[in-house]
Amino acid sequence: MTELFKLIYDTAKVRLGFLIMACALAGIAVSPQGGLSFWQILVIGLAVLLSSASAGLFNQYYERNLDGAMKRTRSRPFVTGRFHAGAWWVAGMILALVISLVAATLAANMLSALYIFLGAFTYGVVYTVWLKRRTWLNIVIGGLSGSFAVLAGAAAVDSTLAPEPLILAAVLFLWTPPHFWALAFACKADYKAAGVPMLPVVVKDSVATRAILIHAVALVLLSLVPFWYGMNWIYLVGAAAGGAYFVRSCLHLVAEPTVQQGWRTFAASIIQLGLLLVVAMLDRLILG
Repeated sequence: MTELFKLIYDTAKVRLGFLIMACALAGIAVSPQGGLSFWQILVIGLAVLLSSASAGLFNQYYERNLDGAMKRTRSRPFVTGRFHAGAWWVAGMILALVISLVAATLAANMLSALYIFLGAFTYGVVYTVWLKRRTWLNIVIGGLSGSFAVLAGAAAVDSTLAPEPLILAAVLFLWTPPHFWALAFACKADYKAAGVPMLPVVVKDSVATRAILIHAVALVLLSLVPFWYGMNWIYLVGAAAGGAYFVRSCLHLVAEPTVQQGWRTFAASIIQLGLLLVVAMLDRLILG
């Protein structure tokens, strides 16, 4: 049972789901109106986590043939046969998504539920089905899934979105491409063999690494703007520190375009976003 739970946990990309849930909680935190009870915040967070897991599971279900062509993903359960694709999986994914939407509607409002749906739909259908194998813009547009999580949290507080969550949603939109492009740079051979046109596959290394750097600089600069809309020094210091760390890693990637540095830059992007979301929540919790 423990092994089955771990397989489902990994296949549904629950670790990524916790990051998406943190985006929603940060959207709640930076919304100046406030007013949600603890149980409402908990339900919204779990609803986003469940919808993200549903979309993540669909991603591996749908891409099982593609995953089999890539060294990094060929041991996934739908590829190895430990999980057998079938109607029960589809029904389970749909049920999980419906439960998350109903829960968000009851705990907050339909607008929050709509944003949760759009986040799952963007990742599961727009990115996975429509764009991933067709264009290098796949992850640029697919990056909206994280932005919708921020908006879902903010809409639960107030349907009239304040500047702070809108800016944070834009930061998430800018963050996703360099995050995934760093991964794609590190796994370029895999993506090339599978015929997936990630940016590092279709352009020269110098172009790809500079694109990663430019996006990183833009998102870091934008992430500082909420300080002038009411966020406090905890947010500013954390956003600046995490941003500087990420940009520094991107500069190293430009100077040293290697697989190892690609992985380091990928890790730096996660640290930067994680720190940004944490300080956004701490800033409101401690300083109000």
